[in-house]
Order: sequence, then C-alpha cells, then structure tokens
Amino acid sequence: MFKKILIANRGEIACRVIKTAQRMGIATVAVYSDADRGALHVRMADEAVHIGPAPANQSYIVIDKIIEAVKATGAEAVHPGYGFLSENSRFADALAEIGVAFIGPPAGAIEKMGDKITSKKIAAEAGVSTVPGYMGLIADGDEAVKISGEIGYPVMIKASAGGGGKGMRIAWDESEVREGFQSSKNEAAASFGDDRIFIEKFVTQPRHIEIQVLADSHGNTLYLHERECSIQRRNQKVIEEAPSPFLDAETRKAMGEQACALAAAVGYTSAGTVEFIVDGDRNFYFLEMNTRLQVEHPVTELITGIDLVEQMIRVAHGEALNLRQEDIALNGWAMECRLYAEDPYRGFLPSIGRLTRYRPPAEVATATHAVRNDTGVFEGGEISMYYDPMIAKLCTWGRDRAAAIEGMRVALDSFEVEGIGHNLPFLSAVMDHPKFVSGKITTAFIAEEYPEGFEGATLPEAELRRVAAAAAAMYRVTEIRRTRVSGRMDNHERKIGTDWVVDLAGQHYDVSIDADKAGATVNFPDAPAMRIESDWTPGDALARLKVDGAPLVLKVGKITNGFRLRTRGADIAVRLYSPRQAELAALMPKKLPPDTSKMLLCPMPGLIVAVNVAEGDEVQEGQALCTVEAMKMENILRAERRGVVAKVNASAGDNLAVDDVIMEFE
Repeated sequence: MFKKILIANRGEIACRVIKTAQRMGIATVAVYSDADRGALHVRMADEAVHIGPAPANQSYIVIDKIIEAVKATGAEAVHPGYGFLSENSRFADALAEIGVAFIGPPAGAIEKMGDKITSKKIAAEAGVSTVPGYMGLIADGDEAVKISGEIGYPVMIKASAGGGGKGMRIAWDESEVREGFQSSKNEAAASFGDDRIFIEKFVTQPRHIEIQVLADSHGNTLYLHERECSIQRRNQKVIEEAPSPFLDAETRKAMGEQACALAAAVGYTSAGTVEFIVDGDRNFYFLEMNTRLQVEHPVTELITGIDLVEQMIRVAHGEALNLRQEDIALNGWAMECRLYAEDPYRGFLPSIGRLTRYRPPAEVATATHAVRNDTGVFEGGEISMYYDPMIAKLCTWGRDRAAAIEGMRVALDSFEVEGIGHNLPFLSAVMDHPKFVSGKITTAFIAEEYPEGFEGATLPEAELRRVAAAAAAMYRVTEIRRTRVSGRMDNHERKIGTDWVVDLAGQHYDVSIDADKAGATVNFPDAPAMRIESDWTPGDALARLKVDGAPLVLKVGKITNGFRLRTRGADIAVRLYSPRQAELAALMPKKLPPDTSKMLLCPMPGLIVAVNVAEGDEVQEGQALCTVEAMKMENILRAERRGVVAKVNASAGDNLAVDDVIMEFE
C-alpha cells in the first residue's frame, strides 16, 4: 500500500480524503493557497505545501505547482478530490510521467468521458439513450441561436469541461441564448480554463438520478445503486438522497447495468458517476459521466457501508475489488444537505466573512440512525470569496426515508452557524415541504415552489403553539435568574408571575405556567396544556426541549422582552409580556425600514465585472444593469422597473461589500 499520498484539493473533500488515509495508515500531504494558510485540511494533514496566491488559477489548478509539491514531499500517489484538476487528463499524464499514481481513472477515460461532447457521442455509439442536442463546437452567439432553434426551446447551454452548475444556463428564447452563451463561456473559462460550449434539449419536469460505479484494472465493474439529486438551484445540487424514491427495482437494475457497460467501454477504473435524466414514465437518458468522486458520495456510503475513498486508493494501488454485484447492499435511506455560504434571503447570493460560531450536530452511528458531517471549516475561520460556497455536507441515515428526513430535521435545527449568510433555514423548509416529503419531486422543485425566492418558513398553527409554550417556559427561567439574589432565592422566585402573553409571528397567546422541578406545564385558555421539559440554561445558544414528549430544537438569541428563535426554517422574534405590558406594547408605533427603492444595492461581496448603463440612461424593467462576480459565479443585476439612472457609483474592477450602492435612480 502507498505510504504517502498528496491531496490536490482543499476544503471538506480534502479533509474527507485525509480521514480515510489516516485510518488506512497512510501519511498525507495537503496543498494550500494564501487564502488557506490556516485551513482545516492544512491542520489535519501530516505535511502541507504552499502553492501560490488565493485565485485557483494561480494555485490549485496549476499543474506544475502540484507536481513540484509531489516531488518535494515524496508522495507516491495523488487524490484530486472533485473540481479543480480532478477531471484533467493532462494532470493524470503529468503524474504518470514522474511515476506517481493518480487516484482516479486512466487519462484516456478522463479525456473521453470528462468532455461532455465526446462522452455523449461515445454513449450514443454504445447504445445508451441520450438527450437530443448539438455535440459539435459552437463558434458564436449567432450559431448558438441557430442550433437552439433547430433543437427547439427550451435548451440547456453547458460548458463542455464543466461541472457543479458552472457554465450552465437554460434559455427559453433567442435573447436568452445570446446572453447565456457568453456568460457560460466566461464562467467556463474562469473555472476550468476551457470555454467550449454545447447545447442540448432541456427536458421539462425531469428527475436527476445518477448511478455510482466502481471499477478496477482487473476487469471488474460494479454499480452501487443510485442517488436522487433532483433538488437543485441554478443547476447546482442542494439536497441528495439514496436510494431514489422514484425508481423501482427493474429500472434501478437497467440503469446500473447500462452505467457499468459505458464504464467498461472506455476502460474506466476507480469511482465514477453516470448521470441520467429520468422522465415520469421512468425512461432514462444519459447526461454525462463524472470521472471523479462526487460531492454527494456520502449517501451512497451510508446505504452500502462501502468507503469509496478507500476503494479508490486500493484500485489505484493495483488491487482487485473484493466485492461482487450481489454483495452491494441497499440498506436503509440516507439524506445529504449541502450547507452553502449563501444568503437565502438575498436570492441565495454568496456570503463571505468570519464564522463567529460554527457548531455542527454531533456525529453518531447506531443501528437505527446516523448523523455525519463532512466539513472543511471551523469556528473562527474565514469563508473566502475565491472558492466554491459549500462549507459542509450534513448527512443523516435511517431505516427508511421518513426516518432519514426526521433525523435531518433535528440535525439541521441543531446546526449552529453565525457570522455569514447561510442556507440552513432553506434546507429546513424543504425537509418539511409536503411535495418533498411525498417524494414527488423534479429538478424544477425549487423554481416552482419558491418562484419569488425564499423569505423564511411559515410554521403551521400547531408548531407555533409548541414554540410559544417552549418560549414561555424558557422566559420564566430567565426571569428567575434575573431576579435571583444570593441567599434569598426562594423569596425572589415567588415574585415571578405565572400569567404571560406570548407574541410571535403575528399571533398572541395568553398562557399561564405551572412549574415544578421536572419542567413546566403551559396552559392555554383555548387549547390543551403542553408539558415542557428541558435542561436549557439562559445564555445557551441552543435549546433542546421536549414538548409533550416530542423533541423541539431551538436556536436562541436574546432580544428585549424575549428571544430570537430559529427552528424548522423559521426565524421568529418572540416577545413575552405581562398582561399589562401587552396592553401597552399594542399602542407602540411600528418602526419602518429605510426606503432603498431608488437604489441598486450590491447584494453580496463581489467584483464588478461590467456596468451596462450610464448616468442619464433610461432603463426598462428586466434590463441588465451590471454584472457582479463572486465565488466564480457571474450574477447579472437587472432593473426591477422602468426608470432613469441618476448616478453610477461603481465601475468595472471595483470590489464591493454587501449593500454598497452601485447606482441611484431618479
């Protein structure tokens, strides 16, 4: 076995590979840019090598710098993770030239399958059904429009060397093709150093289901069942699960065998993924093959018990797989939620800054449930603008889908993140969405269910009462602490009232509290009483309670006369008053937010790539005003209504913070 491997990546996937290597007794080498000097993967590795400035095109995707690090440390093999150089055949060749193993497929397979145009041609020749499209190179926007018209709208514009949703656009008409074609080329060039674009038919109401394959150099090729990846936003996967709630055994077997046949046709070894679009009749169509470890591989590991990173290392060392297809279990159900550094209340735009609080739920693994968190950050660390916004992958496993979902609900509520915008509230809301719970989902789920974006979850009446009862019991505890005087505890506790008014989410609940040493009973005049049990202490940021025996997890922040409570995707200001205080509070005027309707504010920290208008220009609703780049993604900001530009405060090349004024209108 290898004695030392280098991980040519960063973040959570570098940490993930290091964990398996350490378990196997293999020494590890990390590489890092200027922005990652104090990163978690650097701390975890046995050695670390600096490879350049923060931008990935000056560090992590510079082949010569990785090769230098390999030579300097004497690493015998390199694991590329995903992204960066993981699907770069030139990198695999460069390692082969110096006698270092690439923990991935052969360069020839990467070249054939890693290029989306070539892979679709090979798939078609192998008898795999593919989505209609144009696989040749496209010269310019005019040709893109012509091809799109022949295929029929809507179409998908995709980067040939792409992945992770970068360089990908859906176009519904000619104008969107022209705009999307150029943006896709720009993103592809910036992210992959390859601006080739292809176009295919966009299949409406599809499900995105992929097959995990594993192959060795001894002629063995297996499939490890499927993953459902239909919950996507801007073509970026957000929630994955294994298995799919849609497939039957017959379709699963057919897809798995077809994926294995395709892998064998190109001499594939190592772990890889064959992605399919599946329609409502369970017809499936080849999309692409990812010649690397997928981001969502943990859900496959949880239902099969197979460590894919270990298998990749063993295959790269020349070992034969010690598994047969009939050995691949399908045990229980697994969910994965991707924690992104992006603000769901600002259209999911990237967010950067310091993690002032980062407390994932405890990882557990029992016969009935499991919680796993693959992460690459730590409390006090910085989220950089230079890399992908994903900072963790939270996974749960249960005996069935309902158990996995319930486990995820509790785990998400228990995950504490402060200091940056993040999508935990949105993930929680999806876990409670009836359509998701039913399993009747497509890749259009987010666009259809959240067409105006995400503004927070609205809790049903029954859940609001649970929160109200919990808040009342918690507030009683804080009031006892506030009035407690050493040596006079009993006397002062008797001064705490039992009648309260709980004000939250526009609702008012009159309650009375009967407390004892084991907890508190919260009485409602118009509903059954609720029993609250908890060991929460004022000042704790997380409260784990039981309400009538059912768990309730709350993130807790202090505000005047109450708490800021976050649970199940809702962010609620809860205020508690005595009956007299409630009468007076009702008379207070409401504070109105400042008027920013005549300003274009920067929605995220980023770089101004282009400003499309000038002072005095008249703009129309939907017109592009400027482009902001953050975390390798271009975001076009558009006019919300007709107007005249009064002042432009920023120009191309400027770095702006959140809410900086880009331009003002008359």
